[in-house]
Amino acid sequence: MQLLEWIGAWPGAVLLRGSGTAWLLVDAAHILGVGLLVGAIVPLDLRLLGLFRALPLALIAPFLSRAAAAGAALAFATGLWLFSMKPAEYLANGAFLWKAALLALALANVALQHANRGYAQALAGGAVRRTVRVAALGSILLWLSVLVAGRWIGFV
Repeated sequence: MQLLEWIGAWPGAVLLRGSGTAWLLVDAAHILGVGLLVGAIVPLDLRLLGLFRALPLALIAPFLSRAAAAGAALAFATGLWLFSMKPAEYLANGAFLWKAALLALALANVALQHANRGYAQALAGGAVRRTVRVAALGSILLWLSVLVAGRWIGFV
């Protein structure tokens, strides 16, 4: 419990609790990060699944991967900042716990995908193996589930 109190006493958390404008800006940055992440991951995964074949993976993958990484970094940083506002309340929120679990699974999928040699070959323009397609489908489902669980937090 001391850790949660320390997190809640962090100056950034105090700022958010005391300023509607600060909260608005951090929340907007979080939404921007999520939008960049999901907006880049879904088209890349759809391409890996075989849609939009006219777009060469070797051309679009580096840009979409970097956009997703930038979005993930922004979403993670601002998400932690928003969490610091009410850490005990978030940890008691079932939707938040689902989001955290789904996020862990989505990140594990990213790690497995990037460790798959077939993934690197596909992004370089090679054949897209079945394992890469399965991971891409899992990626879409997981990231969209994280998104829905995140929205669910406010309704629990």
